[in-house]
Amino acid sequence: MHTRPTSPGVERTGGTSVRIGALVPLTRPGWVEAGQHLLAGLELAVREVNDAGGIVGRPLELVVRDTAADPQRAAAHVEELAHLGVAALAGEYHSVVARAAAARADAVGLPFLCSSAVLDALTEQPTDWVARLAPAQSRGWQIYADFLLSAGHSRIAVAAQPSVYWASGARILRDYLAPRGGTVIELDMHALDPTAMCDELVDTRATALLLLVGHPEPAVSIVKSVRHDQRLAEIMIGAPAGQPEFAAWATLLGDDGAAIPFLRYLPERLSPLGARVETALRERLAEAPSFVAFEGYDTVTVLAEVLRSHGADRARIAESWPRVAVEGTRGQIRFSRTPGISVWQWAWAPIQVVDRDPAEPDRFRVLHSG
Repeated sequence: MHTRPTSPGVERTGGTSVRIGALVPLTRPGWVEAGQHLLAGLELAVREVNDAGGIVGRPLELVVRDTAADPQRAAAHVEELAHLGVAALAGEYHSVVARAAAARADAVGLPFLCSSAVLDALTEQPTDWVARLAPAQSRGWQIYADFLLSAGHSRIAVAAQPSVYWASGARILRDYLAPRGGTVIELDMHALDPTAMCDELVDTRATALLLLVGHPEPAVSIVKSVRHDQRLAEIMIGAPAGQPEFAAWATLLGDDGAAIPFLRYLPERLSPLGARVETALRERLAEAPSFVAFEGYDTVTVLAEVLRSHGADRARIAESWPRVAVEGTRGQIRFSRTPGISVWQWAWAPIQVVDRDPAEPDRFRVLHSG
């Protein structure tokens, strides 16, 4: 079991801890770097809650479970954490995994505040047990589509792998772009290797290629193949799901990984709280924190406020979502019912399209905001 002890010298917290379960991808095939950033945010917020006296004098404790991007494993962890008596569930980065966790949390009556997953249909039926901080995929990817159109791209190829998440993304792009004169051409990366994909790409006359594929592979191989194919020198590569966000991308691709626009959920300028948290996260991670780390921090901040106001009773926590009003690192967090979304949704976290600056690949440029 993973717990974060209270800091030395803090004596205001005592008695039994209030426990929150945390689902995080910490081993492959999970996106480990995203999991580490998510966990850093969760842990930092828990430490700060305990430094400030805990939950009405009781320490807050994080019980962490590694999902390894496996939906069945995540669902089993939800069962286990419910039996361990956690008051609520936090976390998860991968949409398909979060969907399995949300279904099980709904079934067992465990409040789940989903930090990062964006799939619109996080549950099959509307539920009061689940709330979400990340913007829905339809909103983010429509903003990305607006960016493509404003940059002059109307023939867009997508290199896609089979998955509910990628299929959903391709459908959002197609439905949004078609009435606006755009065309989406799908390249099946289950059937094509990166070299064959380049040949197909030349034939499509597309001006943009979007990576709807896993990281690091096949994303890294696709980027290298396209960047080194003279026939495709003019094509823009994009990655709406955010593969270039993390340092490993720059390490693996160097200059080839720059100028690939992706979505991130940060405001133009951080508030004083956001700036303070950014400094603390940078120290904890020994690198610049991604938006995923801020999502982790905000998740615990919301749950701590709910626990202080409504206690650790699970039903009362679930009933409190519509009454939440918490200052997060990226704005005030309130949950509402949003058409087409089955869970309580923060509408909306700030959304940007950014890329790595070719002149300085460690620096991000904001290209578009929504």
